[in-house]
This record gives sequence, C-alpha cells and structure tokens, in this order.
Amino acid sequence: MRFDEPLMLCSGASIAGYELVYETYGTLNAERSNAVLVCHALNAGHHVAGIYADDPGNLGWWDNMVGPGKPVDTDRFFVIGVNNLGSCFGSTGPMSPDPATGKPYGPDFPVVTVEDWVHAQARLADALGIERLAAVMGGSLGGMQALAWSCLYPQRVAHCAAVATAPKLSAQNIAFNEVARRAIITDPDFHGGRFYEHGVVPVRGLQVARMIGHITYLSDDVMGEKFGRALRRHVSDAALPGGYRFTFDVEFEIESYLRYQGEKFSSYFDANTYLLITRALDYYDPALAHDGDLARALAPALADFLVVSFTTDWRFAPERSREIVEALLANGRRVTYAEVDAPHGHDAFLLDDAQYMAVMRSWFERVDARVRAGAPAGHAQEAR
Repeated sequence: MRFDEPLMLCSGASIAGYELVYETYGTLNAERSNAVLVCHALNAGHHVAGIYADDPGNLGWWDNMVGPGKPVDTDRFFVIGVNNLGSCFGSTGPMSPDPATGKPYGPDFPVVTVEDWVHAQARLADALGIERLAAVMGGSLGGMQALAWSCLYPQRVAHCAAVATAPKLSAQNIAFNEVARRAIITDPDFHGGRFYEHGVVPVRGLQVARMIGHITYLSDDVMGEKFGRALRRHVSDAALPGGYRFTFDVEFEIESYLRYQGEKFSSYFDANTYLLITRALDYYDPALAHDGDLARALAPALADFLVVSFTTDWRFAPERSREIVEALLANGRRVTYAEVDAPHGHDAFLLDDAQYMAVMRSWFERVDARVRAGAPAGHAQEAR
C-alpha cells in the first residue's frame, strides 16, 4: 500500500511517497472488530505465517503461533503482518530509490524509531478500515511496538501482548548492537552505506553482526546441549592430539553453526537496514520523557495486557518484563503475566514450548470471547 501524505518522524525528518508491504490471514468480521496486528522483530517482516504457492520453503516466521487452530486462530481473527519502514522485505527502505536522486536512499534514509513504525502501522489500519484492534502483539522488538501502540493509540487497542521484551535496552544490549554495527561500518565494502552503487555487499560485516546477535539469542545451556565442545571431525584428524587440527579455521561445531548463520543472513539482509533497526531498538525508552518513571509513561494505556518472559532469556530477562507488569499494575491495568521456564534463551518466543503455547492460546481465547461479546477492555488488576 502506498502512502503519499508525508509521515513526520521523531527525528524531525519526514518521508513521503512510501510503501508498506503487508499480508493478512483470516477474515475481517462485519464489525471489523477481530483484527490482530503482529509486529515483527529485527530480521523478520510481513510474512508471519503460511507458505507461498511458488515458494513452499518460505515458511512464515511465526507460523507456529498464527494460523487455523493455532494460538492466534485465523478461523477467529483477521491477522495483519506488516513490514516496517526501513526494512528490506518490500517496504520503503534504504534499498528503495530516493525520489530526489533516483538512486537508492542508502545512508540518507531517515532514522526511524519504534514510535514512527507505530504511526505508519496506524495509517495502514486506517486504510484497511480498522478503527480498533482486537489485539496488538509482538516479541522482542515487536513487543516494544505493541507497548508503544497501547500508549500512542490507547483507544484503538483492546488487548496488548508483549513477549520477551523490555521497556528499554540495557547498556549491555546497546553495547552488543554497537559492536554489530561497527562490524558492518568498518567492512571495506560498506562504502559509507553506498555499497549499492559499487555493486558489492558488506558481507563480512553482516556475517559478524549476525554471529554476535545469534550468540545473544541462545542460552548457554542450549549451546552446551546442541554443540558443547564437539569438534568437526575429519578422518585425517584421528591421529592428532585430542583431535585438534591446530588452525584458525573452523574447529568446533559451534563455530561452524555461527558461520552458517552469518553466511545465510548476509545473503538476504540489507546492511543499512541492520543499522536502522538496531538503532531503533537503542532509542526506545518511553519513560525518558517522564523522568524515568515507567508507570507514568504507560499511564495512557487502556488495553488488557499479556506479558510473557522466559527464564533463560538473558538478553530480555524476566526482570525487565516484571518492570512492565509493575508499571501497568500501578495504573490499575488488567495484566496476565507468564514467566515460562524454558531452556532456549531469547529465541524461545519463536519456538514450540508447550507451556508458552498454552498461555498464548488461553489468552487469545479470552480475547476472542470478548470480541464476540463486544466487551471493552478492562481495568481491574489481574496479575497472575
């Protein structure tokens, strides 16, 4: 969908003539009251669920969550997945032509924030004729967008599901993002972000950035269970001391795995987009304008909330989710909180943990019941 009216950004810049790519699943009911918006995290996009007839290997990134009979049941809900501004999966971003030059925006694409994405998504909802969303949901960076929706458009959000997220990044998280960005920026093929004009891609920088990120998405337990200190064995290695080959090439299985993830990521993701999205993560801090008081920041929200964290998620740890819960309860909001005992680290929000899926299914069954009854979101405290 194309939008010609300029969108004012938090930076003071604006962008006009932009496009948002989106997918929908299920059927919008006559009252237009059963829409669920799914907000994506760093390297995902609009393709939330299902496969394409001409690309059966391209499975939606949250396919285990969204679909017929799944926790977010598309026999009940009309689900919208939208690719954010600045991304590289079809919506206007750094790879798109700048109307002023005819060349790709590259580093000239304006810095975007979580709030900018939400305002753009609201325009899309307007164009689809949806005044009020049954729910907004997301994990990680997507959860930040869901929280922002509840505060920026409180009358338009009945329910909000924030999964494996935080009210702002810690200094450690910002540090990880900066190291990843420096890997990209210092790649000789980056060319100040104008690598498109040189016909190259900063592959090495993207690979290292992805490897750094992927380490933070997994728990130490999962890494140990999947890889441990296992070596990549070769027949010729049998007589070597300990099996080591004493090189700086790939020696351990974990090294092989990380390199594979990095190589795969660099083949489809845009370097300038990586810089934009990680910076949007850094900037998100709704309490900043309220002297650090998160309760005051979340006071405008009227939705019913589901907040989910995972015990081994050290990048978006459970205590960060509890900060959100406490701030919402301070405002008298109705909150369901689940702290799921799962070994997978941050990636758990994308996986099929039985307890997690049961929580999501139960909560969305309640959302569906309220949609059918035409009931408004409540304000009573319901922390569990």
